[in-house]
Amino acid sequence: MENLKYCNSLTHYSRFKTREVKVGIIGIGGSNPIRVQSMTTTDTMDTVKTVEQSIRMIEAGCELVRITAPSINEAKNLENIKKELRRRGYNTPLVADIHFTPNAAEVAARIVEKVRVNPGNYADKKKFEYIEYTDAAYNEELERIRERFTPLVKICKEHGTAMRIGTNHGSLSDRIMSRYGDTPLGMVESAFEFLRICEDNNFQDIVLSMKSSNPIVMVEAYRLLVNKMLQT
Repeated sequence: MENLKYCNSLTHYSRFKTREVKVGIIGIGGSNPIRVQSMTTTDTMDTVKTVEQSIRMIEAGCELVRITAPSINEAKNLENIKKELRRRGYNTPLVADIHFTPNAAEVAARIVEKVRVNPGNYADKKKFEYIEYTDAAYNEELERIRERFTPLVKICKEHGTAMRIGTNHGSLSDRIMSRYGDTPLGMVESAFEFLRICEDNNFQDIVLSMKSSNPIVMVEAYRLLVNKMLQT
């Protein structure tokens, strides 16, 4: 890792300059301060409880509120939640947390200021299978993902919705696991599969995150991610 370029200096602190991404009225990255975000624990279909918990979070200092949208019904109800928050005078940007359902993401992206997708399960169902891919077969899988993911990218671009591509070490796809293994490199490649599609559609309002319960794996994944982005 010592030969990788991933920060300004290994011995002196300075913030690494990134592109600014606008999430509603909030700017992330660039010269903006580190933003505070948390997630609701209420049932998203319960508008009143979700709104009230969001308000408590906002008044405690949250600058973005993330709300789960595991299905299209919850995604649709985000509109009611947002309307009630705005009616009460709260303009804090909302983030939809998407699990396995592209149709929910496509609905949410038209409502909230940001959507979070997991590249490990957005277009794949994990079967814990090891598959020996030929390059041609692997490329066919990438094309399948492109067809599934591109509609969301276009919706986000049309509506000015930001996107978080959040790689989770614990939910890498069978495809990534088969080719790269359970590794930081696999986490980075998982994000890049989706990032390349965004780039091909000239969509740049993206926040990337690497999550792992093992902090060593997470740190290495972030370093590899930054290094790979500097090379492209």
